Parts: sequence; structure tokens; C-alpha cells
Amino acid sequence: MANRDNHYEAAFEEYLRARGVPYVAVDEARRSLLANGESIKSLDFLVSSSGPAVWLVDVKGRRFPSGDGPSRHYWKNWSTRDDLKSLAQWEALFGENFRGLFVFAYHIVGDRAPLPAERLFDHRGGLYAFVAVSLAEYAARCHPISPRWDTVAMPSDEFRRLARPVEEFLGSSGILPVLPERQAGSLPYVGPSRSG
Repeated sequence: MANRDNHYEAAFEEYLRARGVPYVAVDEARRSLLANGESIKSLDFLVSSSGPAVWLVDVKGRRFPSGDGPSRHYWKNWSTRDDLKSLAQWEALFGENFRGLFVFAYHIVGDRAPLPAERLFDHRGGLYAFVAVSLAEYAARCHPISPRWDTVAMPSDEFRRLARPVEEFLGSSGILPVLPERQAGSLPYVGPSRSG
């Protein structure tokens, strides 16, 4: 296991290991350099799937909800333009079967969860939900939210409609019983909305 000081990435890596999903953790200590000398943000993981795709994963750690009291926000999904640009460059470098994937690792800190209880993952006493959106879908639908920080996000309703549990991208068949009994069923599910 890579040295993961970021608890969101550490939780996702443990999730992959627990499910036996083949992956490579990327050393993010420095940005990578392209042949032309341009720097590119490193990936977090290369993750195999049961299909032809190999996912180039950028983990986005967020609290669920973010904020306190009446200013609570659910479904935060911001990213930076640099994240989008770098992930697109990695897709081009690796080739056809390698596809960018934003994995939103939500640390459940409130009384709701973005996935049903059986899909939550217990890591070091914290509960996490992993939902994902492909780079192509995210890039096509995001809009600027902060020019100063050069950040973008998808509208929450659209994100909820498109985000899927990460195992749907990986082709994982079973769900591991990793949720402690003391917490099972105690969080209302406010997961992705599906139309039709």
C-alpha cells in the first residue's frame, strides 16, 4: 500500500484491496513531466475493470455534508480546471482503453448518506461512500464556480443523476459486508436520482 496521508485516498485504496480489484497506486509526490517539458498533475490510481477499460482515477475527497448547521451542502463535486486538463492528457498518453474517472470519496459526517448502507465502507472508524463520474461526462457538464481558484463543478441535480457507485465502473459483482452492525441502516439514503 502506498503511503497515503490523505484519508480519502487511503480509504479508497483499502476499498480496492478489500474487493480484490487490481490497481496501481501512483506516487503523487511530484507532478510528472511530459516530453515537451510541460508538467502534468499525477493520477491517484490506475484501476482495472472487468471490461476493456482501465480507469485513470483522480480521487476527490469531500465531506457529506460539507458546512455546518443551516449552511450544510450535499453533493459537493468541485474540481479544478487543472484536474480536468491533466486527466485528459493522461487519457491521450495512455491511449484508447484508458479512461479518466473522478471518484468522489464522501466521508459521511452527518445523518444522511449518498449510497445505501450496504454500499458504505468503514475505514478507520469513518464511513465513506465512493461515487464516480467519467471525465467525459463531467467535463461536458461542469461550469466555473470560482475564477480565483479556477474551479468548476456540475450542478448538484445533474451530478446526482449521473454519479454512480464506483463498483458499477469497476464491474465488481459482490458487496462486502464492511459496514459495522452498530451503524447499518442508521443513515437515510439520499443517493443518486435516476429518471426512467
